[in-house]
Amino acid sequence: MEAALAEELGEIAALDQTMTVHNQVPGGVHCSGSLQDGWRINLHSRIASRVLMRMGHTSYSNENDIYDLVLDTHWEDWFGYHHTIRVDVTAVKSPLKSLEFITLKIKDAICDRFRDQFTQRPSVNTRNPDMRIVGFLDARTFTIYLDLSGEPLFKRGWRMETGDAPLRENLAAGLLRTSGWKPGVPLFDPMCGSGTILIEAAQILAGIPPGMRREFAFEKFHQFDPAIWADIKAKVKPHPLPAEPTIFGSDISGDMVVMTRNNLNKAGIRFDVPLKQIEAQEIKAPTTQPGILLTNPPYGERIGVRGDSSLESDDLAKEFFTAFSATLKQRFAGWSVFLFTADLTVPKLLRLKESRKTPFFNGALECRLFRFDMVSGFNRREEAKPKPDQNPQ
Repeated sequence: MEAALAEELGEIAALDQTMTVHNQVPGGVHCSGSLQDGWRINLHSRIASRVLMRMGHTSYSNENDIYDLVLDTHWEDWFGYHHTIRVDVTAVKSPLKSLEFITLKIKDAICDRFRDQFTQRPSVNTRNPDMRIVGFLDARTFTIYLDLSGEPLFKRGWRMETGDAPLRENLAAGLLRTSGWKPGVPLFDPMCGSGTILIEAAQILAGIPPGMRREFAFEKFHQFDPAIWADIKAKVKPHPLPAEPTIFGSDISGDMVVMTRNNLNKAGIRFDVPLKQIEAQEIKAPTTQPGILLTNPPYGERIGVRGDSSLESDDLAKEFFTAFSATLKQRFAGWSVFLFTADLTVPKLLRLKESRKTPFFNGALECRLFRFDMVSGFNRREEAKPKPDQNPQ
């Protein structure tokens, strides 16, 4: 999602002309600006997982080079020995053998610096730390970061309930951006689960920043100024609520529909998002104006929630996608259909040719966002096909 994040950061930079967006790198985007720009990214970014502030950078040949850089970093300018810490390290093509040992060296360097200056050191808390320190190594260089976010940014603070396999919120936001959806365009998720895609879209429509209802690690920094932070949040202006619904959802499970409604309410959505309990094969277009259908279809056992238990899961999938394809062709002419799935055979199961496929990772799972354009005439072609003789002689 690097390209989508870079685009979003450009929009956030336009809010205050002190931030510059730089290059995309695997897994992230570099940008620079004031400390308050880091706060703004945490408040407004729907796609980022974390905002990391670079504290130091060096070439290295062994673990002692890493220790020396971390020891020379002015951690005491940002937090105190009474704060708890956690250190995480990732590496790409590093010649050093043990990430655990590097993690220990970083922790030791931070604690040694505090002990030298204050005769006391921070404690380690891997579960709920006040401060997260992140190290990254490539083949030749080491970079140390201080995490401004704390809990990952996909944790928006609204989620009460989840289904079996909920999408992460920032992934749902990335799918919405990649699909080209904008407020005002009809959006329909016919397999909405606990409602993540719908809620991200509804918050965008309402102008509710994703970080409005949660706390961040930077609020514990020495330099944190609550008045400036309150002013940044006060500049957020909600959008006028739509007169007519443009976001719609449905699911085969009534429990999921109730869960989505509860989550919408918790996320601060005060306008109507129509929801139905209905099988995906039975849906109809919710508006006369064509829009975007975006969903994460179930697969395997999830398809068989109300399926025939005597059928193998592959047969269930084939039966489901055959029926769903017929529905799309007959009832969604003019719509752009986006299916996000780890099953790369979905176009074959639908008997549709995708117009685009975008690779994504859902955690470690490689997925695709398939786009299908439902051109007008699909249904006429279906009707024109010869029907099997109902009364053979």
